[in-house]
Amino acid sequence: QVQLVESGGGLVKAGDSLRLACTVSGGDFNKLVMGWFRQGRQGPGNEREFLASISWGNSMTYYGHAVKGRFTISRDDAKNTVYLQMNELKPEDTAIYVCAADRRSMPIVATVASSYDYWGQGIQVTVSS
Repeated sequence: QVQLVESGGGLVKAGDSLRLACTVSGGDFNKLVMGWFRQGRQGPGNEREFLASISWGNSMTYYGHAVKGRFTISRDDAKNTVYLQMNELKPEDTAIYVCAADRRSMPIVATVASSYDYWGQGIQVTVSS
C-alpha cells in the first residue's frame, strides 16, 4: 500500500521561506507523478487548489497560477521524496498542504485532484503578517 507522509510545515512570517517534503513508501516512486495541493484557505470543505506537479523520468514541472515563480517542486528518487520549496510566503498562503501521487504509464504532469491515486494527510502552513 502506497503511503505519503508530509513534513516541514509550521508557522512563519510573511516573506519567509519554507520547504515541505513528502516521503513515499510502499510503491515504485520512480513511476509516480507527484503533486502538491492545498486546502482550507476559505474554511473546511473547500476544493483542493492545485499548486505544482512533477513527472517521473524527465522531471517535467507545472505550476498553479497563484504560486508560479514563488514555489518550486522537485524530487529525489533515491530518497522517494518530493519537495515543495516555498519562497516569499504571504498570509494568503496559509492552508493545509497535501501531497499526492498519481500512477501514470507516461511521464507527464497532472493538475486535476481527481486523477491522483494516493494522498498524504496534509500538513499545516501558517504565514503571519
